[in-house]
Amino acid sequence: MAVKAVSHVAIGVSDMERSLRFYRDVIGLRVRADQEEEMPAMGGAGPMKRRGVYLCWSEGPDESFIVLDQQHAPFGEPARLFQRAIHHFGFWVDDVAAIAERARAGGFEVVVQPSEGDSWTYGEPAGRRIRSSFLRDPDGNNVQVDQRL
Repeated sequence: MAVKAVSHVAIGVSDMERSLRFYRDVIGLRVRADQEEEMPAMGGAGPMKRRGVYLCWSEGPDESFIVLDQQHAPFGEPARLFQRAIHHFGFWVDDVAAIAERARAGGFEVVVQPSEGDSWTYGEPAGRRIRSSFLRDPDGNNVQVDQRL
């Protein structure tokens, strides 16, 4: 058996509308579904309700997606950049500078500014140089955007 793709990334949010402004309007993801869901008991917690918004960038049976998850009783703190455990995730994009500008215009933090002179090849599967920027979503999660040059 082989892995086909990452299934999804679930992101706990405290304010769904503000998070949608970031992930939909700044990053450019499309809303596939927006629904109230009843979740079964798991991980030592009892059954719960949440609003789940499913975001995608392409369609297909093995395509990855993002779930924004607003619990009726949110808890916890976001991970700091480069700490142990998952501390950020990234998206391939067409224009890093435009996304950083939309983030700034929307009042979101741009942690690492994109720069015309800065690029690198760290683990890039196509072997090309990339330009990156780090943004912080409304709940403090670190989001990287990468553009192949």
